[in-house]
Amino acid sequence: MRMQFLFAALCGFTCLAGSAQAAVKVQVVDYKQGDTTLEGWLVYDDAAADKRPGIVVFPQWMGPSAHEKNTAEKLAQMGYVAFVADIYGKGVRPDTPKAAGEEMGKYVKDRPLLLARAQAALDQLRQSQLVDASKLAAIGYCFGGAPALDLARSGAPLTDIVTFHGILATPNPDNAKNIKGHVLVLHGAADPIVNAQAVDAFEKEMTDGHVDWQVVLYGGAMHAFTQPEINDPAHGVKYDAVAAQRSWQAMSDLLKSTL
Repeated sequence: MRMQFLFAALCGFTCLAGSAQAAVKVQVVDYKQGDTTLEGWLVYDDAAADKRPGIVVFPQWMGPSAHEKNTAEKLAQMGYVAFVADIYGKGVRPDTPKAAGEEMGKYVKDRPLLLARAQAALDQLRQSQLVDASKLAAIGYCFGGAPALDLARSGAPLTDIVTFHGILATPNPDNAKNIKGHVLVLHGAADPIVNAQAVDAFEKEMTDGHVDWQVVLYGGAMHAFTQPEINDPAHGVKYDAVAAQRSWQAMSDLLKSTL
């Protein structure tokens, strides 16, 4: 009996040790778009041996940050390979709202360049040996909604496109007809930055393009509702824990059902 107990305990310890070795890995990746060097994060669970669906995460206007890294780590724990994209370029990390607005503005005005940066990120993700290139998605926060949606509008092979309080407008709404995947927009009903008129225009664009789309509005939620460090309602931005949790669940349900 004592031997059986010792054997069981040893087996349990071995199993725990094996599981402890598996962990979410974060790999810093330098990649290129034209002559510009970009710096992203490839995030995955090294316990999985099979190829997995890949998801590009497009950052908000401050560029890649702990917010997107946390998102990527959560996605990796769910069984995906996530790649946090860099739109601005390696080392270009605005440290004030004014600087972020100026940097973001360059790409909002130059949509071909924005699309090129988005495409470079997708290409970097799908060339990974960890990724099943037939199962790809893109998600974007705030400014990151623009590259995610522009990538879809270009006809990129994305199964899902999800935005959280994202920029929705495009100078070329007719390109919606090129979208191949499911579009899910998770948005604050009280967002004064990407307001109700912008949402209405987006819905018309998606409908006219015969896209499989859904817009979910969270009552009382403002812009940037997923970011805990944000609390400036006078400027229309405020974290909302309930909307953040519900929007994450909505995205998770879509990914689970399609990827």
